[in-house]
Amino acid sequence: MLTSELIYDWNRIHPASLRPVGHVLLNDETLRDGLQSPSVRDPSIKEKISILHLMETLGIHSLDLGLPGAGPRAVEHVEALAREIVGHKMKIRANCACRTHQNDIRPIAEIVQRTGLKIDAAAFIGSSPIRRYTENWTDDFLLETTESAVKYAVSLGLDVMYVTEDTTRCDPEMVKRLYSAAINCGARAIAICDTAGHATPMGTFALVQFVIKEVVKPSGEKIRVDWHGHSDRGLAIANSMAALIAGAECVHATALGIGERVGNTQMDQMLVNLKLMGIPPWADRDLTQLKEYCQAVSRATGVPIPANYPVVGEDAFRTATGVHAAAVIKAYKKNDIELANTVYSGVPSHVFGLEQVIDIGPMSGKSNVLFWLDRRGIPASEDVVESIYRRAKASDHTLSEAEILECVERAEAHQRPET
Repeated sequence: MLTSELIYDWNRIHPASLRPVGHVLLNDETLRDGLQSPSVRDPSIKEKISILHLMETLGIHSLDLGLPGAGPRAVEHVEALAREIVGHKMKIRANCACRTHQNDIRPIAEIVQRTGLKIDAAAFIGSSPIRRYTENWTDDFLLETTESAVKYAVSLGLDVMYVTEDTTRCDPEMVKRLYSAAINCGARAIAICDTAGHATPMGTFALVQFVIKEVVKPSGEKIRVDWHGHSDRGLAIANSMAALIAGAECVHATALGIGERVGNTQMDQMLVNLKLMGIPPWADRDLTQLKEYCQAVSRATGVPIPANYPVVGEDAFRTATGVHAAAVIKAYKKNDIELANTVYSGVPSHVFGLEQVIDIGPMSGKSNVLFWLDRRGIPASEDVVESIYRRAKASDHTLSEAEILECVERAEAHQRPET
C-alpha cells in the first residue's frame, strides 16, 4: 500500500484560491541581507562562491550579490561572484541592493560592464509614516528621490526592482504613490517589505492584494511582485505563503533565516514547504543538498544550527522515545523506507537526502536497544541488551555511542569465561 493512501491530508482540503498560482520564484538574500545580522561573520570570497554553487544546485532562481555601494570590499566580493556566474554559465540570476542614490547605483552598472553579467538594481527606500517622521522626510522628497533613482538606473541599462522598506506599516496612499511612480519611471519589479517583522498572514494577504489591484493592474505593465519578510513575530514562513496566495511571484529569503535582529524568512523552510506542497517548479526539484547548503552557510557565518531546527537540525529525524521508535522500527521491518520516514514525521527525510535515527535514552524501550545494535551488526545477547537498557533508564540524557559501546564491552567481558 502506498504511504500516501495511509494519510488523510487536510492540507489539501481547501479552495484553489488558497494555493499559490503558477511557478514560485525564490530570491536568496543570504549573502547580503543575511549578513546584516550582528552575530555573523562576513564569509570569504571562497566561502561565498561555495554557497553560490549550492544555490545553483538547489535551483534557486536568483540571489542578491551584495551592496557594492558599501565600499571596496563589497565591490570585490560582488564582482567575484558575478564572474563565477559568468564563468560557469550558471542559470541563477543576480541582483544587487542599492539605496535610491546615484552613488549606490553606479557601482552596479560598472560591475555589469566589467563582468558582462546582467544584474538588476534592487533600489530601496523607507516608506512608512514612522520612518518618514523619524527622518524628517516629506512625501515630495520620497517621490522625487524614487523617480530620480529609477530613471538613473534605467538610463544605465539596469533593470530595476523597486523596494519600499517597512511597507507593512505604510499608509495605503503612500504605498500606491511610491510604487506607481517607480513603475512609471521604468521599474518592472516591486518588492513589498515587512522590514520590522510586523505583519501577520492576514495583513500580508491584504497588502499584497491591495498592491496588485491598486498599482500593478492599473499600470498596464507586466510587473513582478516580490515579498521580503522578517521573523520578529515568528510568522515569516506563514507570511510568505500568504503573499504567494495573494498573488506575489517571488519570495526573498536567507539560509537558516539569518538576518538583522531575529532574521529573515528561512530559505530552507520555504524550499521544504514548496516541495511538499507540490508547487512548481519545486515539486520536481532535487533538494538532497539542502542540508549541505545550510551547513555551508553555518560554517561560513559562524551561526550554529539549533539541534531542533526543522529538517536540517541534528534532532529533526532523531528519536529516543520508545513509542515513537517502536513505530519506526515496525515500519522498517516491513521493508518500507517511506513508511518509516513518514509514520512519525510530517517531513519525509529521504526526500531531502536524510534518514531517521533511533537513539537510546531514559524514555527508550528495549526495541530501541535491539534496533541500535542490529544497525551496527553487534550481537544482541540478553546481557548486552540489559546492560544498555539499565544504563539508559538511569541516565538523564540520550546515551552517546561511546557510552553504549562501554555497556557492550562490559557485558561481553562479563560473558567471557575466566582463564
